[in-house]
Amino acid sequence: MEDEAETAFDPELFAPYERLVEIEVLGRRVLVPERNRLLRCFQFLSVETISYGDFCWNGDCANCQVWYHEEGESEAQDKTALACRFDVRERLVVTRLSPHIRIRDVNK
Repeated sequence: MEDEAETAFDPELFAPYERLVEIEVLGRRVLVPERNRLLRCFQFLSVETISYGDFCWNGDCANCQVWYHEEGESEAQDKTALACRFDVRERLVVTRLSPHIRIRDVNK
C-alpha cells in the first residue's frame, strides 16, 4: 500500500512492518505501520510536526503522553501511556493527546 506519507521520509525510521493497521485518534480513523511505537506512528502521519517536536523519545520527558482505550470500551476506561514506549495495536482508540503532540489533519 503506497501512501504519500511513506515517501516523505526515510523508511528506516520505522521498525519493519508489512501492513498498516487502523487506529482512531481523536475521533479520526487513520492507518499506521504495525509493530511500531505509537509516537513513530504519529510521525508516520505527520513527519514535520513530530520530527521537530519537543520529545526525548525515551520516556523521560512525558511530552508524548496519551489517553487511550480499546475499541468497544468507553472513555471512562481510559488508561495513560507514553507514546514513545507504547506499541501500536489494531483498533486502539486514542482519546486525548499531550499538548506537545501536533498531528497534521488530526489536531493541527
